[in-house]
Amino acid sequence: MFKRITLFLATNVAVILVLSIALRLFGVESYLAEQGSSLNVEALLIFSAVFGFGGSFISLAISKWMAKRSTGAQVITQARNETESWLLNVVERQARQAGIEMPEVAIYPSPDMNAFATGARRNAALVAVSTGLLQSMPKDEVEAVLAHEISHVANGDMVTLTLVQGVVNTFVIFLSRVVGYFVDRVILKNESGHGIGYFVTVIVAQIVLGILASTIVMWVSRKREFRADAGSAELNGNQPMIRALERLGRGQPAKLPEQLAAFGISGGRADGFKKLFMSHPPIQERVEALQRG
Repeated sequence: MFKRITLFLATNVAVILVLSIALRLFGVESYLAEQGSSLNVEALLIFSAVFGFGGSFISLAISKWMAKRSTGAQVITQARNETESWLLNVVERQARQAGIEMPEVAIYPSPDMNAFATGARRNAALVAVSTGLLQSMPKDEVEAVLAHEISHVANGDMVTLTLVQGVVNTFVIFLSRVVGYFVDRVILKNESGHGIGYFVTVIVAQIVLGILASTIVMWVSRKREFRADAGSAELNGNQPMIRALERLGRGQPAKLPEQLAAFGISGGRADGFKKLFMSHPPIQERVEALQRG
């Protein structure tokens, strides 16, 4: 995980430096200075990075606590029945196969067939399944779903998605404020402080850029799902995962709290342009990817 964080931070710093140099080369800074702007690009970049990554890392740090609280998941500390004992044994075996430490295992009350994994570290994760999943799927398919979630943990997908979110947050914050300064000082000719044009423009730009940036995050999320499906096939065979996905496809779209939606076994359904904003690929595409091997 440390290498991954270092790589993403280094990438973000490199892009920030390139963007700063580009603003100077294209004369944006000097042009704004001529218009009386007090914009400090370097300070704004640092501010954007701190706030862009800060929120993402805080969300990751409290992800297990939030997951338990928002879903009512109860961690199995000691098996009380055969199902709980079986769950612990399956997760322990799969975690060992994947080369990670045993995550916390929980069950949460929901009629939906769903499961999720979350946590700030691959060796301190949480894997949870819904009561609906346990009641509606045979054991080999539940094992496939668990292997999918274990693969998410082993791949460090929670950290990856957090870092990607941090990078796009940084640039949304930065670019929206650059646009705000430009509109305020160059177009509206405000000569001191921040006028109403700055604040309105920043809000509008942040909304528009945030929507565009979310398509990048969702693209990464969809790629994660294909990798986790492949990981499940490697740990547990591809046929159980194919059958589990087909069963999910026949059921009602599973729902999770918004902050956990990207970490569930399946997401909602959408067509056309809306697919760009989906955290999960269509079930049929996932099945076809597994069938191709």
